[in-house]
Amino acid sequence: MTSPAETSLRRTPLYARHVNAGARLVPYAGWEMPVHYAGIKEEHLAVRTAAGIFDVSHMGQVETRGPHAQEFLQHMLSNDLRRLPEGGAQYSVLCREDGGVLDDLFTYRLSECMFLTITNAANHEKDLAWLQSHAGDYDVDVLDRAADFAMVAVQGPSARDVTRTITDGALPPRMHCAERSVAGAAALICGTGYTGEDGVELLLDPSDAPSVWDALLRAGVTPTGLGARDTLRLEVCYHLYGNDLSEDRNPIEAGLGWCCKEDTGFIGSDAIARARATGPAQRLVPFSVEGRGIARQGNRVLGGGEVTSGTFSPCLERGIGMAYVSAERAEPGTRIEIDVRGTARQAVVERKPLYRKGS
Repeated sequence: MTSPAETSLRRTPLYARHVNAGARLVPYAGWEMPVHYAGIKEEHLAVRTAAGIFDVSHMGQVETRGPHAQEFLQHMLSNDLRRLPEGGAQYSVLCREDGGVLDDLFTYRLSECMFLTITNAANHEKDLAWLQSHAGDYDVDVLDRAADFAMVAVQGPSARDVTRTITDGALPPRMHCAERSVAGAAALICGTGYTGEDGVELLLDPSDAPSVWDALLRAGVTPTGLGARDTLRLEVCYHLYGNDLSEDRNPIEAGLGWCCKEDTGFIGSDAIARARATGPAQRLVPFSVEGRGIARQGNRVLGGGEVTSGTFSPCLERGIGMAYVSAERAEPGTRIEIDVRGTARQAVVERKPLYRKGS
């Protein structure tokens, strides 16, 4: 019998493809999403060695357009929008006045006065409301575009070569975007991703997503679920909102000071400038577990601290993760102990990224 909670889950335009492929479907951020098809390890290694395709249609999109679009987003986002050319992509964080992180985002500049910002699925409504509530003093429209797009990511060493075979023009370079036709469907192709591999993300009309998905599978990519997406991003120390980022943490603690340009005066910039100047009490660090054991979110770091993300690394073949620890214990090589279900597991603080090609 289907529970009320299950029936309330949203489904992407690719839901039928996942069911037909035998995917294991799980609730995620209010959506019913594939966690894996053949298996997390197999899908992870396919992305590291060839190419995998992910359904990321649960992500949200916000369009900002108008004469003051750049000025408005400059006030809202932590990075410097003046450095973003037309057709460019930029990572930033959205902050409260006290520096707490509301979300981490990618923004694409589609034209001089039009931007498209990608939100995390669980934060889309919150982000949209926050942006719209601050838009009153600007000649700008802030529009919810989440229902207008499906989104797939093609990632891996051969991802670009495969995608190029069904695209009508050159693919944009990394951190850029361009409008193209993919398998006969109009698409915004973005040179971004969440795996540490080369590749692209495609924003499509929802009605076109199944045919493009099918064309990419015929071209040889491997369908890949959210389980491998998580292990891939953690091997290269990419943040996951709700784990490694939250309203209770500022970007300096999280190691994201590089995308914060306080001189632009964005919301939260004063608090972040103070945190940068004084130095945080805790820092987010990557770690690897020595011997057996896998640390998970919420596990306690003995002596102070907490694991925010943890998994078994298919490439490194050991437990890995990220944790907040005291600043004096944040140096690579520092040994720490983690309480994993009542057993103290030995771990060591590592440098980013944990996984490097050829290592």
